[in-house]
Amino acid sequence: MKEPVVAFDWQRIFLHDFPGLYLLEVALRTFIMFLVILLALRVSGKREVKQLSVYELVLVIGLGSAAGDPMFYDDVPLLVVIVVFVVMMSCYKLATRISDKNKKIRVALEGKPVYVIENGCIDKQNFDEEDLGLDELFAELRLSGVEQLGQVRVAILEPHGELSVFLQEDKDVKPGLPILPKLLNQTFEDIQEAGLYACRNCGNVTKLEPQPHACCKRCDHNCWVKAQGQS
Repeated sequence: MKEPVVAFDWQRIFLHDFPGLYLLEVALRTFIMFLVILLALRVSGKREVKQLSVYELVLVIGLGSAAGDPMFYDDVPLLVVIVVFVVMMSCYKLATRISDKNKKIRVALEGKPVYVIENGCIDKQNFDEEDLGLDELFAELRLSGVEQLGQVRVAILEPHGELSVFLQEDKDVKPGLPILPKLLNQTFEDIQEAGLYACRNCGNVTKLEPQPHACCKRCDHNCWVKAQGQS
């Protein structure tokens, strides 16, 4: 039968019935979990860590997990949690310092800026390597006031997951793929009338004559939308 909990039992509060050497094991476990969480977040992609650096998110998760249990369970000693906090903070400080001094490590862990749109066309090679869908990309662009891709000079997916958008000068805006939902959903595979059409997949604008199943020479897709911004 379990003995009743004695209030203010300092041995139980700080160490319970663990040996002092167990604190070193806790430190090792915490260090390993720091690396595991860091790797998991790096694999999960930029969109999962938006607005927080990967190190900050690891710290939040680690400290949040460590802080919860001792608030509720009498068999979780406080010294163990303190060790977790110290090791997590030390790992965070060490990782950020190494990252600041070593570009290769910084790029490996945090990623690097990726060009996803250049001159009104989606860079499919770069785009397909990122965990970003077309609908998400178009939503981000609409939030920046973009109506069609011909307005966009460059769009860069930053390491923290934000999309930086640089627009063309008014005089340089050209016809492009409309990204407003109603226009974007008006797609064609068979071209019924001549005109400028934008590839629904990559944004490439081409002048097409009436024909069935026209393919984009840039990405080999055959779904088209009338280009917006024609004179």
